[in-house]
Amino acid sequence: MPGSSGGGVRTVPPGCPTPQQSMSGLDLEELAEIELQRDEEEAAALGAARRPSAAPSVAPPAGPDPELSLNHPFYDVARHGILQVAGEDRFGRRVITFCCCRMPPSHELNHRRLLEYKKNLKALYVVHPTNLIRILWTILKPLVSHKFGKKVTYFNYLSELREHLKYDQLSIPREVLRYDEELRNLHAGRLPPPTKTPPPRPPLPTQQFGVSLQYLKDKNQGELIPPVLRYTVTYLREKGLHTEGLFRRSASVQTVREVQRLYNQGKPVSFDDYGDIHLPAVILKTFLRELPQPLLTFEAYEQILEITSVESSLRVTCCRQILQNLPEHNYAILSYLMGFLHEVSQESISNKMNSSNLACVFGLNLIWPSQGVSSLSALVPLNLFTELLIEYYDKVFSGREERGAQASEQGGPRARGSIPDGGTGGAAGDRPISDLARPPLPPRPLTTAWRLL
Repeated sequence: MPGSSGGGVRTVPPGCPTPQQSMSGLDLEELAEIELQRDEEEAAALGAARRPSAAPSVAPPAGPDPELSLNHPFYDVARHGILQVAGEDRFGRRVITFCCCRMPPSHELNHRRLLEYKKNLKALYVVHPTNLIRILWTILKPLVSHKFGKKVTYFNYLSELREHLKYDQLSIPREVLRYDEELRNLHAGRLPPPTKTPPPRPPLPTQQFGVSLQYLKDKNQGELIPPVLRYTVTYLREKGLHTEGLFRRSASVQTVREVQRLYNQGKPVSFDDYGDIHLPAVILKTFLRELPQPLLTFEAYEQILEITSVESSLRVTCCRQILQNLPEHNYAILSYLMGFLHEVSQESISNKMNSSNLACVFGLNLIWPSQGVSSLSALVPLNLFTELLIEYYDKVFSGREERGAQASEQGGPRARGSIPDGGTGGAAGDRPISDLARPPLPPRPLTTAWRLL
C-alpha cells in the first residue's frame, strides 16, 4: 500500500492439515516452520525468552536469512521477509503476517506464488487499506464467494488488531509503525513534522524552459526571440499551416519531456525525426506556459479583464493601450507570436483554426494571475483579448514601429509587406515590418471577413 504497508493476517487452526495449494512443491506451512525455527534460533542465540509487551516488536530489516540456503526452493520468497510467523490468535490459530511494504517488483518475484494459499485462510485482516482498495473491494465483493468475503476485515490502525490477535506477538516493520503514527496524528488534527524543502537548483546555462525572458536573452547573445519560440514557429510556418486542428491536438507526454530535455541541455532537436506535426505546436505552448511570468505580465491581468466592458468599436484601441505598457522584450516576442498566429488564422479554411479557436488555446498560455488560477468567468475576457490581438494584428501592433525597428536590429533583417488596413474603410498602405514583429505574408487577397467585436 502506498506510503506504508498493510498487515494481511492469515490464521490457521491448530492441527489442521497442511494446505494442498502448493507453491513450487512447498506450502505455506513449510514457510511457517522455516520462519518459526529462525525466530527460535535467534531467541536462543540472544539467551532471552520471548516476553509479551505492551507494544508489538519491530521486525528486522528485510533481507535474506544468512542461514537460509540459496538452493532452498523457497528462498526466492523467504529472502524478502514478506511473510513472518507471529504466534497464535485468540482462538489458538497460527498467525502469519504479510508485509506489503516488502513486496518486490514482479521481475524479482513471481507474485502468483503468494496467492495460491487463499483457500486455507480462516481470516484475513488488512491494515491501512487505501481508498482504491476499499472501492475495488466494494465493487468486486458481489463477485467473490460469500464464504471468502466473510473472512476479510479492514482496520484503519494497528491497535484495532488487539481484539482479534495477541498484538504484542506481531513483528511489524518500522515503516508500518511510522505510517500508523502519522495516520493517528492526522486524525487527531496534529500536523506531521515539517519536511525540509531543498533549495532550488540554479538553471543550466543552456536552460530554455522555466526561466525568465531576460535569462534567455542574456544566454543567447542578446537575441530577443527565444530559440524554442523561433524554431517552432519557423517549422510550423513551413510545414504545419494547413494542418487541421493545429495547436488543438496533443502529443505524447513522454516525447514532449524528451524534447524539453534536449532543449535544456543545448542539444539539437529535429522535429522531422518524431513524425508528429503537432509536437512543435505543443512545445511552443509548453514554453509559454512554463515562463516564470506570463508573456503579457501580471500587471496587465486586471486591465485585460475589463476588455468586455469596453465598447466594441473601442476594443482594438484599448488593446493597443494595454500593450503600450509592456516591456520592450515582451512586446517584441508577443508581436512575433501574434503575427504568426494571424498567419495561421488566414489558413482557417484548411486548418479549421480561426482567430477565435486560436484564442481559446492561447489565452491562458499568455496571461494568468499572480496568485491562484484564473476563474471560469475570467476566461471570456482573456480569450476575447487574445482574439483581438490575432484578428486585428495589423491595427493593434501598428503604434510601436520604433520598437519593431529596435528588435529588427537585434533579431534579423527588415522586410516590407503590404498589410490590409482591416476593413474599416481606410486606405491600405505599405509600411515596414520587422522579422521579429511579424512573419512576412505572401501577397494574396484577404479571405477572412472582419468582424466587429
